[in-house]
Amino acid sequence: MGRAKRVGIPGIGRKLGQVLAMVVLGGALLAPSAYAAKTKTAASAAVAAKKASAKKASGKKVATQRATAKKAAAKTPARRKAAVAKAAKRPTGRRAAVAKAAAAGVAVAAVARPSFAQLAGLDKVSDPLALESSVALVMDQDTKEVLLSKNEQAVLPIASISKLMTGLVVANAQLPLDEVITITQADVDTVKGSRSRLAVGTQLTRGELLHLALMSSENRAAHALGRTYPGGMDEFVKQMNVKAKLLGMTATRFVEPTGLSSGNQSSARDLAALVNVAHAEPLLRSFSTSPGAEVEVGKRTLQFNNTNRLVKNENWAIGLQKTGYISEAGRCLVMQTEVAGRKLIMVFLDSVGKYSRLGDAQRVREWVESSNHHM
Repeated sequence: MGRAKRVGIPGIGRKLGQVLAMVVLGGALLAPSAYAAKTKTAASAAVAAKKASAKKASGKKVATQRATAKKAAAKTPARRKAAVAKAAKRPTGRRAAVAKAAAAGVAVAAVARPSFAQLAGLDKVSDPLALESSVALVMDQDTKEVLLSKNEQAVLPIASISKLMTGLVVANAQLPLDEVITITQADVDTVKGSRSRLAVGTQLTRGELLHLALMSSENRAAHALGRTYPGGMDEFVKQMNVKAKLLGMTATRFVEPTGLSSGNQSSARDLAALVNVAHAEPLLRSFSTSPGAEVEVGKRTLQFNNTNRLVKNENWAIGLQKTGYISEAGRCLVMQTEVAGRKLIMVFLDSVGKYSRLGDAQRVREWVESSNHHM
């Protein structure tokens, strides 16, 4: 965002004082003979005059500084207004985010970091529903009919949507869910520096870690699942990519199990295929749509909640879901749900606002319910 330059000349009082002092001193230096006959009283008067001049200059300096500060304060709202006005030229979702930040007094630059989709200009593509997401795909799960498509082939970072594949690999391996796994320093996020309530040394079962990874998008839980896979992390990531290939996800690539790396990339079309297959796994359906869960961590009982508040909304019938966010990916959401008697798969990528992906899901739902798309 551009910043308005301050108007004012700080230091003008100091320069004026210097000039006045030079005039007084100059008189003494240029005509020394005129002062030679003067008494000490006259000399003292000159010194007093010099001090008075310096005091006057100091007063002007303070006044100038106050005036400059007043002008700067007056311009703060103007700068914020100018920043918001500039943001208004951007697409709808971005306007809302910038305006909200400005209204809350937050630095507008904090929401200015572009995602991969925005860098590619995908956020400028319009659609009939004026969705806030740069990428969207709505598909009938049974017939595979595409009801709505927007940049569906774009390959972008998918953030924690990656955890759906993590869960699918764990579920398919049929590893013992009651096996206790310890969170280690290796599970601490060094990519984004994200926080976790699972301290190093925490011991949970594989089933509990899978639950937290899918429901609360717990990064250390997801990483621990990959780390403790037979063959280690490298083998786990390999299996993620093997599974993607088997599902026909030709545009998809995984480099780690959490989604914290922007190297985990896919397309809306590929993610629809992943949602379809993951929905067939009862464990993934149950864990991903769980509203919340209490977990015993040492001597404490911690409450974890679902990152998608729609699962608590009785008006929604969600069979499987996963949210995701990193700055490179924007806000993401995938869901399997039933609307107007149809089983639908919804994919939304690169949504700017915190709740705009949920708003997009609601817009699609209302559109399907009010249109002739129902059976």
